Amino acid sequence: MPIDQSKVDQELEQLSSTKGDPASRPVDPAILAQVDSMIQAFGGKPGSFDARLVKDLVVTCLKLVSDQRGTGELKLITSAVKELRHAYRVFGRFPEPHKVTIFGSARTPEDHPDYAAARDFGRLMAEAGWMVITGAGGGIMAAGHEGPGRDKSFGVAIRLPFEQSTNAVIAGDEKLIHFRYFFTRKLMFLSQAEAVVLFPGGFGTLDEAFEVLTLVQTGKATMMPIVMVEGQGGNYWASMDTMIRSTLLARGLISPDDTNLYHIAQTPEEARDHVVAFYRVFHSSRYVRDDLVIRLNGNLSPADVATLNHEFADIVASGKMELRGPLPGEEEHHALPRLVFHHARSKYGRLRQFLGRLNELPIS
Repeated sequence: MPIDQSKVDQELEQLSSTKGDPASRPVDPAILAQVDSMIQAFGGKPGSFDARLVKDLVVTCLKLVSDQRGTGELKLITSAVKELRHAYRVFGRFPEPHKVTIFGSARTPEDHPDYAAARDFGRLMAEAGWMVITGAGGGIMAAGHEGPGRDKSFGVAIRLPFEQSTNAVIAGDEKLIHFRYFFTRKLMFLSQAEAVVLFPGGFGTLDEAFEVLTLVQTGKATMMPIVMVEGQGGNYWASMDTMIRSTLLARGLISPDDTNLYHIAQTPEEARDHVVAFYRVFHSSRYVRDDLVIRLNGNLSPADVATLNHEFADIVASGKMELRGPLPGEEEHHALPRLVFHHARSKYGRLRQFLGRLNELPIS
């Protein structure tokens, strides 16, 4: 997910200046110095941006003592942080390959067309050089692992008293992660993926589908391809699309551009092509203050940039789209060219349409 560093800096600056009840009083400078020393002892560099983030985390945890929170709340916070740290460490060992998250029902039988489609899609993505993330259970999750195989699979499992057991493909693998909480599990599903592909499922699948749509629609998650696909002869997603358009769109509960956020594929091959095409020109993005920085896999011509400025002027808050090098504060992918503009921070459905148009253009 994109980090707005200026907002993080503002929050960090408030660390020693809060007022009010005792739990919000400024932290003793001597304690802050001790925290800096501990960070340094673990190999950190006090004063660096990353060290400041860790310092904020440590001090926030210490403030839980004066907050006098209950044992249950402390256990939840502790478990959540531990789960996230472990999960990030596991994913951190495999930073390079693109990853796609597959959602779908745990109850889909092996002889169902949806199972075959999920298995084929997982295989196709592995052949394209991607890794696959599923919930590690049965049904669509097992099919999503069966296609690419163990080496190309991650399992993000949830502990439930019923219905959930780890599938044979990923059981015992170093890339299998068990979660106690749905919210930490969902964070890893989305933060570690460059695409989400949905197969038919029940309440859980629909919860995951609408959550990722909401996060992308509101700019809380990085723009990514969201693809809906199923087995031959199915009408699950066509029915869902009809409901979205006849109920949500017709009542003005979403904007017409929001339907650009998802794509219904007719076959696993089409789903793969849609995902892969999203990264033909587009590489990645982040915000630097008010500027949206879009990293590119190659150079655009000035004429094509002018075309984008004309066709998508409505998503530019001021100025125009320009080809640039890395902006101050960017620490990654310095060799890639950038397309930079002051984004309106709204109309994310139009932004998705813009990225689709961008990926149609030639690069050198």
